[in-house]
Amino acid sequence: MDSDTEKSTTMERADKYMFQTYGRFPVTLVRGQGCRVWDENGKKYLDFVGGIAVCALGHSSPVVTRALEEQSRTLVHVSNLFYTTPQVDVAELLVKNSFADRVFFCNSGAEANEAAIKLARHYAREKFGESRFTIISMDNSFHGRTMATLSATGQAKVRKGFDPLLPGFRFVPFNDVPSLESALDETVCAIMMEPIQGEGGVVCPEPGHLEKVQELCKERDILLIFDEVQVGMGRTGKLFAHEHFGVTPDIMTLAKALGNGLPVGAMLATEELGKAFGPGTHATTFGGTPLVTAVCRAVLETLLGDGWIEHCGSVGGYFKSRLEELREKYSFVREVRGYGLILGMELDLPGGPIVNACMDKGFLINCTQEKVLRFIPPLIVQKEEIDHLVDTLDEIFEGMK
Repeated sequence: MDSDTEKSTTMERADKYMFQTYGRFPVTLVRGQGCRVWDENGKKYLDFVGGIAVCALGHSSPVVTRALEEQSRTLVHVSNLFYTTPQVDVAELLVKNSFADRVFFCNSGAEANEAAIKLARHYAREKFGESRFTIISMDNSFHGRTMATLSATGQAKVRKGFDPLLPGFRFVPFNDVPSLESALDETVCAIMMEPIQGEGGVVCPEPGHLEKVQELCKERDILLIFDEVQVGMGRTGKLFAHEHFGVTPDIMTLAKALGNGLPVGAMLATEELGKAFGPGTHATTFGGTPLVTAVCRAVLETLLGDGWIEHCGSVGGYFKSRLEELREKYSFVREVRGYGLILGMELDLPGGPIVNACMDKGFLINCTQEKVLRFIPPLIVQKEEIDHLVDTLDEIFEGMK
C-alpha cells in the first residue's frame, strides 16, 4: 500500500468509526523527535503547538521513555487504596516547590478543575453553611469539558447546546476589578481564573490586577483558584505563572506538561483546605498511577534540575522580540503578548489561512479566538528554530500585502 492510499485510508477510517468532535487537519502524524514531527508521507514539521502546551520536553523525550520503560517493568497500576512511591515522590516535589501542602492526582485538566470546584464548595459548606456556593470565573475563560468545568467556562460557543448547565457560576470580564467587586455577594465561595488566559487568546493580567483580586479574596474570606493547566510547569519562564505577579492562590490546578503527554492532572491546595477532603469525599480510579507519576517525577526533576525553565524564559523573550519585529512591519498585526513560551499574536484578520500556509511550509502553529496566532512549542525549542518560523511568517505576511 503506498503512502497516499494509506493516508486516505487512515482518515476514512477515522471518519467512519470515530465521533467527529474535532476539526482535524488533513495530516496523519506518525513520529516525533524533539521539536519536530513527521507525517506518514515523510514530511517534517517544526512543532510550535506541542500537543497544546503538553510536550514541554519535546516529542519522544528520552527522559519520558526511560521512566516509562523502567516503571512498566515493575508496577503499572494499583488502586488508590494502596500507597505507591512515584505518586508520593511527585506530591512531595510539587509541595516543596509551591505554596501548597496537599496534592490530589487525577487524569486531566478538566478533572483537576472539577476537583477544585468540589473542594471549594465543600470547604465553604463546612465553614459557612449552605449559603456559600457561587464561583466567579472570567469571560473567555476555559476550564474544561465536564459539566461542572463547562459551567465554569466563560465562552458561550463552548457551552452551547448543553443546557441546563450547573447552577452557581457567574462571569465577569477579565482585568475588570469594578465588575468583579460588584459580583461578590454573600453567596460567593471562590474566584476561579487562569493567571493568563490561553484559549481566550493569550490574555495577560494588567499590572496589579491579580494582586487586587487576591486582596478582595482575603477581605471577604473567598477562595482564590488558579487554573494553571496550560500556563503552569515552566511554560511562562517560571514553574507557575502566578509567580510572575507575586500572588498565591488557595487552590491551583495542573495537567498538560506535568506528564509530557501522559494523561495526568493535579489539584494543589493549602493544609486548611485539605482537611475538607476526607476519605470518600473525592476519588478517581486512574489518578496518579505508578506508571504516570513515574513519568511526572522524571519530567518535574528535569524541568527543575536541567535549566529548561530558565531556558524557556530566555528564548521566550527572544521569540517575543522577533514577533514584535513583525508587528512593527505589518499593519494587520495588532499586538504581541504573553510570557515565556506562551505567546499570542493578535491580527486584524482571520488567522486560519496563516496556520494553513505555515503547515504547507512545514510549521505547526495554532489559532485561537479566530484572530490570535498562538505559539506554545516545547520548552526545549532553540533560537534557530524560532528564527525559521519567524522568517517563514515574514514571507507569508509579505505575500498578504
